[in-house]
Amino acid sequence: MKLAPVALFVFNRADNTRKTLEALARNTLALDTTVYVFSDGGKDEATWALVRQVRAIVREFSGSFASLRLVERPVNYYLERNITEGIAEVFEQHDRIIVLEDDIVTSPHYLQYMNDAFNLYRDVPRVMHIAGFTNLALPDVPFYFTPHMSGWGWGTWKDRWNGHFLHFETRQQALQGLTEADLDHIQYGGVFPCLKSLDKRPIPWDICWELAIYRAGGLCLTPGRTMVRNIGLNQGTHFRSFSLLQWYEFDREPSQEPLPLTRIEHPEKNESIEQLFAQAITDWGIRYTLLGRIIRYFYKRLCKQHTK
Repeated sequence: MKLAPVALFVFNRADNTRKTLEALARNTLALDTTVYVFSDGGKDEATWALVRQVRAIVREFSGSFASLRLVERPVNYYLERNITEGIAEVFEQHDRIIVLEDDIVTSPHYLQYMNDAFNLYRDVPRVMHIAGFTNLALPDVPFYFTPHMSGWGWGTWKDRWNGHFLHFETRQQALQGLTEADLDHIQYGGVFPCLKSLDKRPIPWDICWELAIYRAGGLCLTPGRTMVRNIGLNQGTHFRSFSLLQWYEFDREPSQEPLPLTRIEHPEKNESIEQLFAQAITDWGIRYTLLGRIIRYFYKRLCKQHTK
């Protein structure tokens, strides 16, 4: 079986990086997998010290995979550039890729699942994205298809990415040609306000890929139970949470069992599962403690007063 390489993107989180690499090294296919680590540069002396610590940790895992190549950025690229240029570099040598960031702990069967998906759906062009994460917990559904992509432990093929991905520079460019109905579908009737990301600079790569998949009528193969866990929600570039006030409902341990896949010749999204997703992602999946609900209540009241 042809194995996909892993591209791991790291910055300054040493503890998370170690946990991510430890979990990846415990995968059943780890010793047969090529790993590229793209280490972003520091912003100042303080972050450079952390970056050097992360790079030393990465080198400790040189014997844990078929090969490990550490790409050391000489300056701070920032997340978007590091990822998009890193993907392009891997695609110079490979026709598929698994993408991890430095806070994604994988199931020991994650690499097997991803490679099975790549091989089963290589010649089904409508399947554009392989997700390792799901917001749902579906014990009786091994996998499903959805137009929504998950950026936590994912993969794609070179022809899908190069044929469709554009890193937009403005909101207007990103939404050109889309109707109000399209925007409503993408945001699941407003409960998944992902298009707010288009106001960030630079625009996050994942919303660009989400729009590319939607425009192409593509689908994402997604596990019925998550094969990865994000351990960096409290300190990520695009995510923040505060445990005293809130938690993520979908913050679950990855499955410890193999996930069997089969080939479906004409995959389609499942409307019942789409409805479940809309429920799960409401408020970005954030659920509030009692203290959080009280603070949120008064915060909303204060916001209303300021808008009058």
